[in-house]
Amino acid sequence: MSDAAGLTAAQEKMKAEGVSQAAIDVFTYYYGELEAGATGLILEDTIEPLLDPARLDDVQVSDEDARAALAKTAIIKLNGGLGTSMGMDRAKSLLPVRDGKSFLDLIVGQVQKAREATGADLPLVLMNSFRTSEDSLAELAKHPGLEVDGLPLEFLQNKEPKLLVDGLTPAEWPQDPELEWCPPGHGDIYTAILASGTLDALLDAGFRYACVSNSDNLGAVPSARIAGWFAASGAPYAAELCPRTAMDRKGGHLAIRKADGQLILRDTAQTAEDEMHFFTDEFHHPFFHTNNLWWDLEKLKAALTERGAVLGLPLIRNRKNVDPTDKQSPEVFQIETAMGAAIEVFEGATAIVVGRDRFLPVKTTNELLLLRSDAYELAADGALRLAVKKAPTIDLDSDHYKTVQDFDRHFPYGVPSLKEASSLTIYGDWTFGKNVTVVGTVVLEDDNGEPNHVLDGTILEGGITEG
Repeated sequence: MSDAAGLTAAQEKMKAEGVSQAAIDVFTYYYGELEAGATGLILEDTIEPLLDPARLDDVQVSDEDARAALAKTAIIKLNGGLGTSMGMDRAKSLLPVRDGKSFLDLIVGQVQKAREATGADLPLVLMNSFRTSEDSLAELAKHPGLEVDGLPLEFLQNKEPKLLVDGLTPAEWPQDPELEWCPPGHGDIYTAILASGTLDALLDAGFRYACVSNSDNLGAVPSARIAGWFAASGAPYAAELCPRTAMDRKGGHLAIRKADGQLILRDTAQTAEDEMHFFTDEFHHPFFHTNNLWWDLEKLKAALTERGAVLGLPLIRNRKNVDPTDKQSPEVFQIETAMGAAIEVFEGATAIVVGRDRFLPVKTTNELLLLRSDAYELAADGALRLAVKKAPTIDLDSDHYKTVQDFDRHFPYGVPSLKEASSLTIYGDWTFGKNVTVVGTVVLEDDNGEPNHVLDGTILEGGITEG
């Protein structure tokens, strides 16, 4: 099949599935990029590090201006992820985090507390995927009064066919036809919010700004101060950054494109293998991108209208198997874009360095253990914040703790106390009893290959415990 026939087959498949024409147009643009051999790589010699961005600590915003800006702000959460890397098969945001409350429950609490504190309407809108919509809306239905009149609680991320690496034709997988589809990355949010009518609905309701973040980042609470700064800046778009540490070497970073001085985003998938040492050097690129964004909705609408929904974000070409659990299944390309890459589309886009407390994602069970522990506490604004000076380092054996099911099985009575811990490293199969406390630097080692048990009331104190 020719490339032209491959594109036509993909377009027809999307039409038959009811995908919007705007999403098909965007897919067509990126298919052309892929066909032309684009890799999406951003080479180090084409950029300069961003060394001195604005800092929230240096910003002066009056309470009046902060409240006025928040009153015109909507909260948008990316909620399309299934948490497959943690063994989940439904919306990751439904995972219990604290006291039986899920990410979504805690997000709703944050929005409600901000409404009470400021009087702002603060609509909450999820960008769901075709796999997360039903369950997530059912979770939100448990919270009466959440909806803001005339505004939806969700809009749907688009979907596109996975393309066979050999031939760029739509993949077929009769064993599970749903696996023939993938989301186009969270950069699809721009197409989806426009095509769904949600952007117009927000503007018609009088909202001027949006704060956008991942639903698994419980640090991104509604912030009147940042809203006030953003409104005063007059910028069309802003990204929140944090100083990088050795733990953040895989996170995307902003840089300055030498060709035109424009801020751009570079992710791991856009870095050449022989240049990864630049990417992972936290001193060379000293700030990472949190994926917390601020938009001027009027300027976003103008840009999308002018470009026909094709913002032209840099391509991310992801090479995977059509069935991620079967390495023998055909290799496919997933065409993706990153939401944060839109910073290069908007002239005058900016960034601001915020506190680390605004970045609290859960990507593995290591982070889940931390957030469920007493090293964090639920603050008055609904945010989870450190209850100790420094979060302990957690390293759980991925052979035994990678999935949520395995994790919960090993902590049947809840996680241990970590408020006096510096680090906890577990090798092998260890199940914890009730009221276990970790103090200092603790390593649990498994020499016998058999299941091991930490007994009720045990204090694990500084050192190596062998099973």
